[in-house]
Amino acid sequence: MEVIQSMLSKEKIQRLNFLARKSKKTGLSEVEKSEQAELRQEYLKNFRDNFKKQLECIEFVDEKKKN
Repeated sequence: MEVIQSMLSKEKIQRLNFLARKSKKTGLSEVEKSEQAELRQEYLKNFRDNFKKQLECIEFVDEKKKN
């Protein structure tokens, strides 16, 4: 089975979480909003890619046919 290793770095996830907290408390500047949007898109792309890889590894077994 293939190991999935394309997750965001710990620093990027921490930064994304920081921006989310700051957004709720005090709001974000336009530069921060742009950075947050970029990090979110990168996070979602990685999540989708990893999920797709997991789905591709699934093997369906028909008990009646005994694959």
